[in-house]
Amino acid sequence: MVVYHIKTFNELSVSELYKILKARIDVFVVEQNCPYPDLDGYDDKAVHLWAEENDEVLAYCRIFDKKIKYPEASIGRVLTTEKARGKNLGRQLMKFAVQTIENRLETSEIRISAQDYLLNFYQEFGFEDTGKKYLEDDIPHTEMLRR
Repeated sequence: MVVYHIKTFNELSVSELYKILKARIDVFVVEQNCPYPDLDGYDDKAVHLWAEENDEVLAYCRIFDKKIKYPEASIGRVLTTEKARGKNLGRQLMKFAVQTIENRLETSEIRISAQDYLLNFYQEFGFEDTGKKYLEDDIPHTEMLRR
């Protein structure tokens, strides 16, 4: 059974943090063959949201309040592990992330940095292309905004 968790950095256990970092490295560094500094100094400012089953992270993202990464609230490090793809966990995760921002942070304005191959996915949640396109770690990205 898939269970969702939401915790601030200080609420995370060492084991939970380890599992989250392992999933992020497995997807963003190993799978995407992209060596980059995942530990960017923002984890302690984030709310961490993830889906877990049998003690394994299947989907994850981190949520930021306004004025941390952008003037608006934001969502980042969105992932679904290879094992969990095709089960709609990414959609469920994004739905929870948007609801969390609306309820906890009391705003509906959310900015994200999306890998270009996922633009249609994020549009399903009301995110719009801002026209700002750039390469991040040699991967095409687009800044998107949800109002």
